[in-house]
Amino acid sequence: MIALTVSLQVVPGRRDAFLEAIEENAERSFTDEPGCRYFDVVCDLSDDHHFVFHEIYDDEAAVEAHRAAPHFKVWREAAAKYVVPGSQVNTLSRRLFHHS
Repeated sequence: MIALTVSLQVVPGRRDAFLEAIEENAERSFTDEPGCRYFDVVCDLSDDHHFVFHEIYDDEAAVEAHRAAPHFKVWREAAAKYVVPGSQVNTLSRRLFHHS
């Protein structure tokens, strides 16, 4: 399993529109990408413009399929309106342990 973590800041006043766009992206990830297993979005309680996404994919090929999906291009174009420039940090890592 591969984990993709994305941390970013949303432009003040754009949070609600951002949440609508990310919800659409997550729904399409699950319906259009068989390798997408988990998609979670967390908002920082001390700063409601700071978000972290946690996404789990079967393998690196599934992550690449996500990046190549048509809905991801729509999301990237929309994100330019919502995300503070330079604030986005992406981390790709191998998921080693999970306990539920």
